[in-house]
Order: sequence, then C-alpha cells, then structure tokens
Amino acid sequence: MTTVGILGGTGPAGQGVGLRLASAGYDVVLGSRDAERAEGVARGLTPRGAGTLRGASNEAAAAGDIVVVATPWDSAVATVSALRASLAGKVVISMVNALVREGRELIPLYPPRGAMAAQLANALVDSRVVGAFHHLPASEMVDLDSTLDADVVIFSDHADAREEVAQMVEAMPGLHAVIAGSMSLASAVEAFTAVCISINIRHKAHSYVKLAGLNN
Repeated sequence: MTTVGILGGTGPAGQGVGLRLASAGYDVVLGSRDAERAEGVARGLTPRGAGTLRGASNEAAAAGDIVVVATPWDSAVATVSALRASLAGKVVISMVNALVREGRELIPLYPPRGAMAAQLANALVDSRVVGAFHHLPASEMVDLDSTLDADVVIFSDHADAREEVAQMVEAMPGLHAVIAGSMSLASAVEAFTAVCISINIRHKAHSYVKLAGLNN
C-alpha cells in the first residue's frame, strides 16, 4: 500500500488532506517538528476505509512514497531543504500558499520565483514537485460527512507526476482532479487561494472551486 507523508500535517489543511487520503486507502503519516503532538492529532482523526493514519516526525513523514508539503509558507523551503536526501526521486506535492491577512482579506505574497511551488522545485532539484490542494476549505475536508464536491487544480513540469497525483486525488472522497498544466501556472493558482479564503471570510461560508464545462 502506498504511504503518503505530510510535512507539517498537523495544521487544519494537512489534517483534511491526510484524513481523505487515508479514507481513500493510503497509509498516511502526519509529520510535525513535534512528533508527540502529531501522534495526538492523528489519534483524533478517524478515516473511513482501508487506509491508516498516524502521527510522527517530519523526518518519518519524508520517508513516504509520496510526500505532501503542508507547512507554513515561511518555513517550507527550510523544511524541505533539510530533508532533500529523503525526498530525492519522489513526487513532492506542494499545497503551500504565501498569504498574509490584512483586515478581513488574505493578500497573496510573491516569493522570488513567483510561487511557493516554484521555490520548492528550486530547492528540490532531484524531486518531481507538483502543486495541488490549494483551494480547499479545511473545515469541509476534515468533515467526511460534508457535501464537498471540489475540483483540485494540479500543475507541474513533470507530466508523469501530474498524472500520478491526479489518480490519487480522484480516489479521495469529494475531490476531482483537474490538470491545469506546467509550473508556469503556479503563481496564478496559488494567488487565487487568497480570493477563495477572502470570499469565505466575508460571506461566512465554506465555498470551494468547481469548474463547470469539464467532462469529469
């Protein structure tokens, strides 16, 4: 069974992705700088299906077959750089958004390479970095009884890795994969997360992205 490690997986977004991956039959390791905290968070999550979910250190999560980066944006590069050897040759999924709150809105920040996925790709030259899971409301993700029916926009310069992540997303309850294209789209995809969150704050909602007109 495929193991998916989630770096920084104890946050709301990481928990939601981990829970739905485990419910899709994956063995999931929620990673954290504090392994004891990760173990406690994992015990509070109950997946449905054949998969498993446990907490551990980020180092243990990095040993997974596929690794998701769900850390805060300002520590993401340092986290993956320290684990570069463990991540070499693997598909690494970035769900990191560089955002700051300003009043009732989230404002996107643009790192030197334009997007956090591009920053991670630059730090992990021996990995295949894919962007995904950016526009999902964490509260709906962790609630397996929610009516979530969301599209997940996927981008990468590695076509095989895009397809692998798309297959994984399609197996997750309530999610559908939409391959957008190359890493050149990273900045636009990540920045739109600020729009999604700001709309939800303003309207006290849990909306998500659903693209009409696609045959999926």
